[in-house]
Amino acid sequence: MLHNIARLSQCRKKAHQIFPHLTRFTRRRFATTPLETPEVDIALSTGRVLRISSGKYARFADGCSVVTIGDTAVMVTAVAKQKSQNASFLPLVVDYRQKSAAAGRIPTNFLRRELGPSEKEILSARLVDRSIRPLFPADFRYDTQIVCNMLAIDSANPPDVQAINGASAALALSDIPWNGPVGAVRVGLVDNEVIVNPTRKEMQLSALDLVITATRQNLVVMLEGRGNVVNENELRMAIKKGTKEAQHIINGIERLQKSFGKPKRPIEPLPAVDETIQNAVRTMSEMRLREIFRDFSHDKFSRDQAVSNARTDTIDKVWSSYPTADPGVISETFNKFVKSVFREMLLEENRRCDGRGLDDLRKISCSVNLHKPLHGSALFQRGQTQVFCTVALDSPESALRLDPIASLDSGMKSKNFFLHYEFPPYATGETGKIGPIGRREIGHGALAERGLVPIIPNEHPFTIRLTSEVLESNGSSSMATVCAGSMALMDAGVPVQEAAAGVAIGLITKYENDDTKHLQDYRILTDLLGIEDYMGDMDMKVAGTRRGMTAIQADIKVPGIPLKVVMEALQKSMEARFKILDLMDETIGAARTVRKDCWPVTDRLVIEAHQRSKLLGPGGTNLRRLYLETGVQLTPEDETSFRIFAPSEAAMHEAKEYLENLLKAEKIPDLEFGAIYTARIVELRDTGVMVTLYPSMPPTLLHNSQLDQRKIAHPSALGLQVGTEIQVKYFGRDPVSGYMRLSRKVLQGPATAMIRNLDRPTAATAASGMNQTNDGVDQAKS
Repeated sequence: MLHNIARLSQCRKKAHQIFPHLTRFTRRRFATTPLETPEVDIALSTGRVLRISSGKYARFADGCSVVTIGDTAVMVTAVAKQKSQNASFLPLVVDYRQKSAAAGRIPTNFLRRELGPSEKEILSARLVDRSIRPLFPADFRYDTQIVCNMLAIDSANPPDVQAINGASAALALSDIPWNGPVGAVRVGLVDNEVIVNPTRKEMQLSALDLVITATRQNLVVMLEGRGNVVNENELRMAIKKGTKEAQHIINGIERLQKSFGKPKRPIEPLPAVDETIQNAVRTMSEMRLREIFRDFSHDKFSRDQAVSNARTDTIDKVWSSYPTADPGVISETFNKFVKSVFREMLLEENRRCDGRGLDDLRKISCSVNLHKPLHGSALFQRGQTQVFCTVALDSPESALRLDPIASLDSGMKSKNFFLHYEFPPYATGETGKIGPIGRREIGHGALAERGLVPIIPNEHPFTIRLTSEVLESNGSSSMATVCAGSMALMDAGVPVQEAAAGVAIGLITKYENDDTKHLQDYRILTDLLGIEDYMGDMDMKVAGTRRGMTAIQADIKVPGIPLKVVMEALQKSMEARFKILDLMDETIGAARTVRKDCWPVTDRLVIEAHQRSKLLGPGGTNLRRLYLETGVQLTPEDETSFRIFAPSEAAMHEAKEYLENLLKAEKIPDLEFGAIYTARIVELRDTGVMVTLYPSMPPTLLHNSQLDQRKIAHPSALGLQVGTEIQVKYFGRDPVSGYMRLSRKVLQGPATAMIRNLDRPTAATAASGMNQTNDGVDQAKS
């Protein structure tokens, strides 16, 4: 028996050496086999291979890995200081840098080099941060930096998800304490089929773009995505598929860590708090805190003030009883105890600090059409969260143009709909500097924008800018932006497909003996408060319509939650979303039928090719004058047609009157093909003469080759001078340039038509013109 087992083991080792690319099932059976080189190939369900390697680059870093899929390669380094900074949180920084050189491009800015982080870089860095932060030990408070560097980017494989896998591998291989690894995949949905790590071409056909980060035992760590109104059942199916697929990446990183990982450094333990101090804090504050959290009359500020007063009193009393104790330690002990009491009360009483049940929404009120000059506006109030949204409609020229690398990543050169999110200090009753937009505002604005993009019609004549101003904040301001933005778009007359709304879902968990692998109890909270977000374990924001999801983001503070909890949270979000949409429909229903005078309008102008120069004017002066006087913009579509954008109906009427007068001056008689006309010479040139057929006509060139049957080098050889009148024959206009085609030499043969003088329109001059014509005909005959 033992002999057979030994032979079987030898056969397996030989098979692994001969056939390194085995099935996933076989590789799982040989997971204990050590690797010979610091790289591992991970086969995905789509048949594509993800390679993770280490040991070649950046060897001074604590950990480094290179993740390659297709021709896209991402290098991620992890470095942590050896000494703690005595911070009360984990000082983790993630830098994600998109290099133009990685895509074979040169930056188009003045310096021709990469400058500050772009919006795409900030969003990708937040993606990596939220995927790895929950798995750091609670006592680890060392300055840590993760740098994601693009080595090569192809046109098929986005690098952002692979940066998460690279960070996971770099931390796992380093000596930095971390409870990973994690695996991340992007999931698409094409023809109701879930695709793992789809290419950019497949993403254009996909109704879903979801990034899933998971750890061992199918625990979800992070969700981030958008959907083109994806049904909840399809979303659940995609999350399950992505979580299962991430396990293959986790297994590959664990194999790499087992063979080449560094031993983890010891963590300097935090100063232990004396048990007598803990008991004193509990004795002096527990009843008071429970009274505060049971007093449903409190709002955000009164509750915070009551807790602050309790903190001050407790610190004073404990310090007076134990003078040797550090007030900072007492304060931190109190903060931990407040969090413990808050969570215990929720688990015990199923009642929240504002008196709501677990599934109840806060009081909601909303209004639209708040200010007359605005194209669209809406105010959404949910509890003590208040968001004011405005819509501005402008010409297609105002579309947001993306940089080349962002265009390569997203497949778009410009966006005709974009959302700007503002969170000023007064929204939380604080003072602060109002300056460049922060990472948090960029992240919240991008989430709200993803929630609204699917309801915007694909073909829209205007560029839409939606501005969200958070006036009050007590939780879920980004989802309030989705609600207010949806109503503002409808108030502006944008033909949205249906209204969209969003809600935040929270989570309170309880584990057995503080072991995060064994979940003992939990509570899901609908419509999250600010204090519940701070004290809780999850903030899942879900936006969508009645038909399905449009955006999702889950920030999880514990090292992963089971799929069962995720599915239940999605169900709660859908039920809450329907209730919010019912309230929004009551507000926006009557307002949509009213047309506003300030709404912009568009029209199309078609001109002849020869009228283009007159319309534009020298250097486009006529268009600039039109814009300055009326605010109307003309955008050329081709050589003969222009798109007119006017900020209002009145401006459009004024612009059309201006254009009619402009082109009326250019109005010319109908010239007959083959007819003979009298032309006046206005300029002599080496190549010919410049002539006009009527007073307002721009001079056109009559070339030397068309002046006489004989070859001449200069018009003066024929005795022609400025002011001389000659007869020419009209052959229409050049189809490309629009210039007239005239000839004099063809008239030196027998005349075939009557000469027409367009310079003499009156009856008296017409008679004399007729005599000239007859004379010209006789002269031509002779």
